[in-house]
This record gives sequence, structure tokens and C-alpha cells, in this order.
Amino acid sequence: MGTRHRRVAPLARVTVVLLAALALVAAALAAPAGAHGRGHAHGHAAHGHGYGHDHRQGKPLTVMTRNLYLGADLTRAFAALQAPPDRQVEVLIGATTTIRAIVDQTSFPLRAQRLAAEIAERRPDLIGLQEVALWRHGPLGAEATTVDYDFLQLLLDALAARGAHYVVANAQQESDVTLPGFLGGTLQNLRLTMRDVVLKRANEGVKVLDASGANYVTRIPVTLAGQTVAFIRGYNVVDVRAGAKRVRFINTHLESESSDVAFAQAAELLAGPAAPGNGWATILACDCNTDPLSTSVKPGQVRAHRDPYLLLTGAGGLHDEWLPFAPAEAGFTSGLSELVNDTPEDAAARFDHRIDFVFGRRADGSAMPVDRAWVTGKDPDERTPPTPIGRLWPSDHAGVVMQLRP
Repeated sequence: MGTRHRRVAPLARVTVVLLAALALVAAALAAPAGAHGRGHAHGHAAHGHGYGHDHRQGKPLTVMTRNLYLGADLTRAFAALQAPPDRQVEVLIGATTTIRAIVDQTSFPLRAQRLAAEIAERRPDLIGLQEVALWRHGPLGAEATTVDYDFLQLLLDALAARGAHYVVANAQQESDVTLPGFLGGTLQNLRLTMRDVVLKRANEGVKVLDASGANYVTRIPVTLAGQTVAFIRGYNVVDVRAGAKRVRFINTHLESESSDVAFAQAAELLAGPAAPGNGWATILACDCNTDPLSTSVKPGQVRAHRDPYLLLTGAGGLHDEWLPFAPAEAGFTSGLSELVNDTPEDAAARFDHRIDFVFGRRADGSAMPVDRAWVTGKDPDERTPPTPIGRLWPSDHAGVVMQLRP
């Protein structure tokens, strides 16, 4: 993820805007049976291999959640918060310059090829993508419009080259931040636009009925060198018909720097498109930035790292579809280093927790049977060819693919 999961960013001066009332808070404190997920022993899965059960209950729907990794660690820019006021601009320019240089090193054009290979092999019907970055630059004093890396187009092109044709069902813009930094030896405006995107496989088996997206009200505003930027998160909602079933597919990326904010965003989702009793078979694919095994609480916060998960699976009535069929440890998805050039040995140690999920809930509230599932992007053979900084993993996360019976 672009903001590392286990670092505590210096956010003492960040004002967190929280929802005034959360109707679902009280019910969230009770963890559902099996939520911690260490007791489901169905064997040990090798990286990229799937578990399977045969459920003949309607047409299967294969879905995927995949964080693309924006290419660098944005918390580096928070160093400017700790600098004296007369040095904040200098420190910010240095941080922005470094971030942008690392984006080049972590080469999304190469990583997109490996991500496309994952998708082409598993052929999910619907894909929830997070951190679908658009990097641009332009002269100081003008809008930054020159495209450097459009992650969405690069991935679509890589998929098409493999004969895997996907269309954009919905793209939701989130944070759009421009800061000064050096590129090519010249001080310029460097711009990052973040998006969550749902892709649909271009076939007739799944028909889109409606598609929309929105931003969460709860967000983190930060003032850097006199400029206030907001870390905006959001979600996609794509309603489809798969066989005889109507299915609501939701994709989201909850806040990583604050479990309090992630909890409030999850509550917004449950009060909106993911509301219990909405009459739809509902699938939530996400980088939810919540670890069901972690009771840790960041300094100055109230919510534990697991609390957004407990809200979704408690009051939200959503089922963690991984757990009934495979142990939690087999589904660890996070997280690698900023440069994503970890050795296989280091990567095996760093994939040590689970924050990428596929949640499900049939229209009657029950869990969706699972036919097959895979974790992708953890096999060393899935890395890119050698680069100046080594072979790169497809992302700093692994992906999750599940074949469900909604």
C-alpha cells in the first residue's frame, strides 16, 4: 500500500474528521464466531494455489480484490509536519522528489505485466482494484496534466495483450494532490490522483445493471507547508446479473493511517450500499486496512486495528469468505517493502497478516458457498524480470481470488 501498514506516521497535528454518530458501534464489539480464523484447518496452501469445494448451487461468480500499489510510501511527506515552519517547504520538496523517484524505480509498466498474468490465469468476472494511481506533472503555477503513469490504462493494455479483455464498470476518483518536487532536474508540480476501479470481464455471462461510486465523508485533512490536502477514500458499487441472481459488488479501500477513520468509513458503507437487509446478494472486495488478529491501538486513537473488520462481520452481517474453507495464515496478503524488491526469503516473512478480503452475504443473510480460492502474487516466479533494484513483486500486497455461489 502507498502508506505503509506498520509505520506510525507523525500525525499529531492532523485533524481527523469523524462521524458524530455511528449507529452500529455497539454491535461491532462482539466478534463473530471464527473471526480470528486460526481454527479452520483445511490443509496448507502453497502460494498461488487454490482450495476447492464443490457446491452446485447456482451459477458461480469469480471475483478478485487487488491493490496495485501506487509505487511509493506517501507517509514520507509527513516529515514536513515535524520541520520548523521556515523549513517545511524545503523538506516537503525533498520528500516529494524522493517519492516520485521511487515511483520510477518500482516500475508499474513492468509490474502491470505480472498483474495481468495473474488476472489472465484466474479470469475473474469482477475485479476490485485499489490504488489505481495516475501520476502527472506540469510546470509550477499551472495544472499538472502531462501523464507519466496511468495505472489503469497500463493494466488494461497488458490484459488485452494477453487476450484477457476487461472493461471499466466504474472508476471512482479519490485523493487528487499536487505538490512541488524535482523531476528531470526541474522543480515542477507533481500530481497524484488516486482511484478505486471495478473491472468486468468482457463476456455475456455477467451483465451490469447499474454502477456508481462515492467518497466517504470521513477523511483525514493534512496541512503541509501552508497547503491543506485531504486523504480521500471511497468505494465503487456495481450491480450485476449473474445467471438468475442479482449481485451487488462493492470495492473499497479503507483508511490505513487511522483505525478510527477506517471504522467510521466502514460504518458509512454499512449505512449505505452494504446495508444489511438491502435485498441483494452482496460481495465486498477490499483492502480494508484492518487485521482481525491485531488488537493493537495506535497512539491517540480509540479503535483497535481489528475493529473495522469486527464491525463489517458483526453488525454488518458480512461473512469473511476465506475462513470457512482455509486457515487465515494461508490468506496473508500484506505486506512487502516500499521498493517491492524483497528477496523470496524476506517476502515469506513479511507476508504476515491479512487486510485484503472478500466478504459475502446472500440476500437471506447467509454466507456464500465457495468453490475455489487463490492468493496471487506471492510466488517468487511471479516477479518481474531483473531491474536496477532487483526483481519486483507485482505489488506490496498479494491478491485474493474467490469463486463464489451468490
